[in-house]
Amino acid sequence: MIRLATTSDAKGIAQIYAPIVASTPISFEVVPPTETETAARIAAKLGHLPWLVCAQGDDLWGYAYASPHRERAAYQWSIDVSAYVHERRRRHGVGRALYTSLFALLRLQHYYTVYAGITLPNPGSVGLHEAMGFRPVGVYRSVGYKLGAWHDVGWWSLALRERAGEPLPLLSLADVQRDPAWETALSAGEPLLRP
Repeated sequence: MIRLATTSDAKGIAQIYAPIVASTPISFEVVPPTETETAARIAAKLGHLPWLVCAQGDDLWGYAYASPHRERAAYQWSIDVSAYVHERRRRHGVGRALYTSLFALLRLQHYYTVYAGITLPNPGSVGLHEAMGFRPVGVYRSVGYKLGAWHDVGWWSLALRERAGEPLPLLSLADVQRDPAWETALSAGEPLLRP
């Protein structure tokens, strides 16, 4: 049920994301991306970073992905993560399952820390991230204006591995797909899904 996204998932992903963009401050995008734009985003990431979907057949329950934290070289072992769950599938363990698999893959790639930015207030997202072990880092006050108001964004972090000495070299997604641990990591979150 948890697998790598493909560009053919773009329609379902866009349908999950569109209402969040259009009617909430959760995403700071103001125009929902089209299916074509979503497919381009997926294609641009795959090969380098995981973009996962949780699906039963053609029914997409949610998705999660990783993106670079910052561009300068010393940041390369840090990564930002996001997860979105279809409104009908919330409170069924989908977010936790996707993150569990995503973090297992990021560990295989040798990332050290994941970060999540959350528009406040958002108790559901804060609860998910803290249940996954994230700890608060700080808050950007009134950093974004959307839907007629200024919004704060809180930042949370989670260490994926101990930081001591020289960091391990990062591996591409293609490299870790050849690792015997790939399938175990990809499916790590599936036991957390609830009907």
